Amino acid sequence: MTMLEPAGRPVASADPPSDDEDLVRALVAGDDAGLAAVYRRWSALVHTLAWRSLGDAKEAEDVTQQVFLGVWRARRGYRPERGPLAAWIVGITRHRIADALAARTRRHEPTASASLRPALAEPAADRFEGALDRVVVRAELAKLASAQQRVLRLAFYEDLSQSQIAERTGWPLGTVKSHTRRGLYRLKRELEPVFDSETP
Repeated sequence: MTMLEPAGRPVASADPPSDDEDLVRALVAGDDAGLAAVYRRWSALVHTLAWRSLGDAKEAEDVTQQVFLGVWRARRGYRPERGPLAAWIVGITRHRIADALAARTRRHEPTASASLRPALAEPAADRFEGALDRVVVRAELAKLASAQQRVLRLAFYEDLSQSQIAERTGWPLGTVKSHTRRGLYRLKRELEPVFDSETP
């Protein structure tokens, strides 16, 4: 996929800002490098959410472009105090996917039975929520320290108790508990604003 500015020009490939705060400042200021950095960092997540919700690669690509055009156009409305940039982008993604699903429903024959419409819409909505949970949680899990990642993966993906994790890793039980507690705290802190986010 090639990311385009609202004007239709390819985004400049200048070096992106180094951290989220600089990235947000660059984006809000209308810096091409800021938009390019935002796109590189979150386009895969947006595309995955769209593809899993819509089940169509072309529609997912269209939604991804719409999301980042929306980010560009609404950039001055972003408020860091309301949540991280990722949460804001996911909020925009939710709305663009909902728009795509609504447009798909409108394309059905007007004579289609009203009783069939929920049957068409509900699985897509369920897929979206499930995909959002899985993809966003995996993305945040990957940001944890390696020890915290290992403990939480063993706990949630292999269903091991803390004692079993201690045995598997050779770490003291107290260390396992500490990594679990810190990892869960960070996941909770990062994920709450994502799932609660709404487009400004």
